[in-house]
Amino acid sequence: MFELLSTDPNSKARRGRLTTAHGVIETPVFMPVGTQGTVKGVSPAELWDLKTQIILGNSYHLFLRPGLEIIRELGGLHGFSRWSGPILTDSGGFQVFSLAKLRKITDAGVQFQSHIDGASCFIGPREAMEIQATLGSDIAMLFDECPPYPCEKEYAANSLQRTLLWAKQCKEVPTPGAKFGIVQGATFADLRRESAEALVQMDFDGYAVGGVSVGEPEEEMLAAVEHSEPYLPAHKARYAMGLGTPPQMVEMIARGIDMFDCVLPTRVARTGTAYTAAGTVNLKNACHTRAKGPIEEGCTCPACREFSRAYIRHLVKSDEILGLRLVTLHNLHFYLNLMTQIREAITQGTFGSFRKTFVLGYGKSRETDDINPV
Repeated sequence: MFELLSTDPNSKARRGRLTTAHGVIETPVFMPVGTQGTVKGVSPAELWDLKTQIILGNSYHLFLRPGLEIIRELGGLHGFSRWSGPILTDSGGFQVFSLAKLRKITDAGVQFQSHIDGASCFIGPREAMEIQATLGSDIAMLFDECPPYPCEKEYAANSLQRTLLWAKQCKEVPTPGAKFGIVQGATFADLRRESAEALVQMDFDGYAVGGVSVGEPEEEMLAAVEHSEPYLPAHKARYAMGLGTPPQMVEMIARGIDMFDCVLPTRVARTGTAYTAAGTVNLKNACHTRAKGPIEEGCTCPACREFSRAYIRHLVKSDEILGLRLVTLHNLHFYLNLMTQIREAITQGTFGSFRKTFVLGYGKSRETDDINPV
């Protein structure tokens, strides 16, 4: 399923290829997030035009609305959404612990109230995999418990044992695609190692580092990967869940990660914030009022090919949907193109210099008006 094509001699960066029933994925790869069965504001055709290889869907949200019966009748998530490429689905574990109300956790699973209407629901490891089987996921994530940050080591250890128990049960449930285990252990290095080694013994198709981007400082986030990666097999894909900013992804790739997802490029676009190689740009700021150039010089995204910053600022300030869509397309293009550049750099043996140049250059954006948008 995963083929390791080349490695960087001066870091743990890897160039790989992941084969699924709905297509081949070149890694490192960024996966746009389509939580509700759609990447917000973007059609499948536009995703293809951006050279998207794989998208992410969320079992918890789709289980609650529109429900599995409707999705099953309309051909699974691929047929329902009309996205014909690969789909990775989160098991819903994170959402159960972060969104659901009045939840009760046992070794059987989680009883909770829907955040939509308060209805009583239950998801356990078997249910989570059956949901993803119905969705037709190319890559199904195991059901896991995501401990909060911060948490005591005793809590993290007990949570990890439950996650490993659930992993064994998830493995028994047939799904049409691959299954990825999720390394937990909070901020504790020995628990991360225990989790990784136990999951590898169960022999899943790939492995994710979970429990990151839950409020911890960036150094803790990087440490979670550093404490997990050495115990994961080189011939399986590695995925950092819910990450991250562009420099974070570059640094995670240097630490051996292959796959990423994050809501940031679409979420911040809805506030008028655009990503560039020099950092983020707030298009609401007054310095863009008469700017004739694109969001970023040299960018080939639909927004930059056709429109000025001045026009896009006008749309965003006027709450026009087109403005938010254009910034979304730009941000997704930036993330996806960053992965393309990194893959080329690893192949050519220049990842080290690319990493240094990109990380040093990012954040140097300077806008000439006040921080508060006008």
